Amino acid sequence: MGSVVSPRRDVFPASFAALPRLVELARTRARALELAGAIVRGAAHDHGGDALLADCTAAVTELRELVDHRLRTRPDDWLRSFRDLLATAGQYHWSAVLEDFADDFYPLPCPHCAGEVTVAIGAHGCYAAIRDWYRGDVERRPLRSASPAELRGVGRWMYDTATRDGQADIAWGITYLFGRAQCPHCAAVFTVAEEYTAANLPPCPGR
Repeated sequence: MGSVVSPRRDVFPASFAALPRLVELARTRARALELAGAIVRGAAHDHGGDALLADCTAAVTELRELVDHRLRTRPDDWLRSFRDLLATAGQYHWSAVLEDFADDFYPLPCPHCAGEVTVAIGAHGCYAAIRDWYRGDVERRPLRSASPAELRGVGRWMYDTATRDGQADIAWGITYLFGRAQCPHCAAVFTVAEEYTAANLPPCPGR
């Protein structure tokens, strides 16, 4: 389930001090690759290691290449590795919340009226709605998915990576995540990914 990125302390300065060595080990050891990915995912949160992280640029670049190579093998934990890849690209908000689109929800404010909107993408429907404590999702408005040709930037990269690796359900969900929604409060139309990013993208750490 998608959710707002909240501050946590998953990593510490010593984690970034160890990152270059972990990336070296990750060339041949899957466990080191997993640990290095977890460290970079945690870089979005308050950790007190900005200076150390800034010295890890080369390691993060190599890690991104290693993770991408692993994704091409279509591992069983593809989604977790994809989250690692998103983090190495600075897409911390998507790394934190992206799921398999079986039943995902993304809360965000409407950019026009500031009303709280719940965006659902999954087997039970793709819509924008008002979440009511007693009645569930009400005033549902269908989402309009973006065609692959309409996708640009990070959305196109995410879609192309999922498609390349045979992740059809995730590629499908991305077209809705980067599609358009109508606010059930004021009827204004907005791009889901743009507004979710604006509300949740943390400051780029270490830079």
